[in-house]
Amino acid sequence: MTQTCADSLIVLDFETTGLSPDLGDRAIEIGAVRLEKGQVVDRFQALMNPGKRISTFIEDYTGITNRMLSQAAPCDDVMNEFANFIGDSNLVAHNASFDKRFLDAELRRIARSYNGNFACSLLVARRLYQQAPNHKLGSLIAYKNIPSEGGFHRALFDSEMTAKLWMTMLDDISQIITAEDVLFTLIQKLAKTPKNAVNKLLQAH
Repeated sequence: MTQTCADSLIVLDFETTGLSPDLGDRAIEIGAVRLEKGQVVDRFQALMNPGKRISTFIEDYTGITNRMLSQAAPCDDVMNEFANFIGDSNLVAHNASFDKRFLDAELRRIARSYNGNFACSLLVARRLYQQAPNHKLGSLIAYKNIPSEGGFHRALFDSEMTAKLWMTMLDDISQIITAEDVLFTLIQKLAKTPKNAVNKLLQAH
């Protein structure tokens, strides 16, 4: 099996009606960027109609309104397109356990799946940037002085910012391990490494 570089994959973000698909929450927007060798080569963004009204809190939080969603395609249609977009790529999200739950739940509804593996930029950042004030996406963007113009809590913007953070982290890791290519498997291992063992793991590479 060929080793996959961590700079070629899909970074995604969902906006949703709530916190848990197990409690009946649905996706209302998907945004994603495809990275190839660290460059954004494609984007995917779509609102999707969850078939029910969303709360005022979610409207205020995301800026996505019930009126906007009433004119959007159904979740099933959008997710079928997105499954095609993913293909066999590996996947990244900030707080990936959240996005993976919704991706899995929405794809299950249409009997689709994906072959790639997930990595979490939040878990990686917690290990790499232990001095950061916190590890929310917006805070990390500010902490690493990454340029950002736009509003968080919209799926495409968040996925684009996560992609910038991801590439910043890969650059920082490549300097530590003195290797141009950072493997996806190393990133997955790093995300599960105790904080006090991070240096040891990276020096071993």
